[in-house]
Amino acid sequence: MKTALNIDELRTLAKRRLPKVIFEFIDGGAFDEVTLRANQSDFEHWRFRTRVLGDITTRDTSTTIMGTPAASPLVLAPTGLAGILSRRGELSASRAAAAAGVPYCLSTMATCSIEQIAEASDVHRWFQLYVLRDRGITRAMIERARATGCKALVLTVDTKVQGPRERDMRNGFTVPPKFTPATLLDFARHPGWLFDVGLGPKVTFRNFEGTKVAADDAVTITQFVAGQYDLSVSWKDVEWFRSVWGGPVALKGVLTSEDAKIAVDHGIEAVIVSNHGGRQLDGAVSAVQALTEVVDAVAGRAEVILDGGIRRGSDVVKALALGARACMIGRAWLYGLAAGGEAGVARSLEILMKEIDITMALLGRPTVAQLDRSALTTALGSAPRHR
Repeated sequence: MKTALNIDELRTLAKRRLPKVIFEFIDGGAFDEVTLRANQSDFEHWRFRTRVLGDITTRDTSTTIMGTPAASPLVLAPTGLAGILSRRGELSASRAAAAAGVPYCLSTMATCSIEQIAEASDVHRWFQLYVLRDRGITRAMIERARATGCKALVLTVDTKVQGPRERDMRNGFTVPPKFTPATLLDFARHPGWLFDVGLGPKVTFRNFEGTKVAADDAVTITQFVAGQYDLSVSWKDVEWFRSVWGGPVALKGVLTSEDAKIAVDHGIEAVIVSNHGGRQLDGAVSAVQALTEVVDAVAGRAEVILDGGIRRGSDVVKALALGARACMIGRAWLYGLAAGGEAGVARSLEILMKEIDITMALLGRPTVAQLDRSALTTALGSAPRHR
């Protein structure tokens, strides 16, 4: 993995190792993928205003995120089915995050259970949860997350219905799967993945073990969860989650000042600015485009975390300068996982952490606390409004 100089090169390695249907599952977005592309390209709207002749001998990228100490302002985002990229992928991710000193957020739809992650490493763990109608299953998962030492609960609130992902439809990556002879031949042409995952232990959603859903049948669980999305869910439900959890709660999927204000009025500790990686509403604003609006609306009453489009450490520095406390990375660590398992995830973190450090050095802002909007200007030359 040392040969990969940046996240895009990890993506190339991942594409080479994975069958097309699997790679496009993690790489694709909804409909025309306009928002998917904007999540990355909109970072180019901002340019750095560098300061010179300052002492940058000592630099410090450490911070705290929802009360969790972090060596760098990064969080491994919750992503479902990491285990189809590399065997027990979530375990690899948690170990790499622990070694790097950054938090890891486990997905409800992970292929490893909450308990397995707790046993595998001492990483600062968060747990992501969908708002399901079956409150018995939901409560049980919350209690398990608390019992295993998870530090924060992350509620995903932008998935009442599923965004159509046409790459998956074409490839037959649906429920149930509709693989063709060509798909199976593609599997055979990727022996590294085939022997690691395709012919390995059955991939399923381990967080549903011990529930009414068959734990060894991924298709059944997926169908169950799809039918569990509650179209009537409201802010009152957020209050229920807070009462059951009893700890810090973050809302993932906020893109407007209106929702950000309501979130903090309900006592939410962190607002995660996210459009689900461009996998839900195509044409939605990019995460970085929505960031300043949300930061200004929150006005310091909660932490703001950006999720979407991070491919360079400079993207993270821009987000922090715009007011984010940290950035979640999703595809960046998935590419690393697909390319080389735990070593690949570690390499993705190493790349971003080094890029954050050198960007801050060249910017003349050696600590995270020194990053604010005065560090940025727009591509057209007008400086962003300072807080």
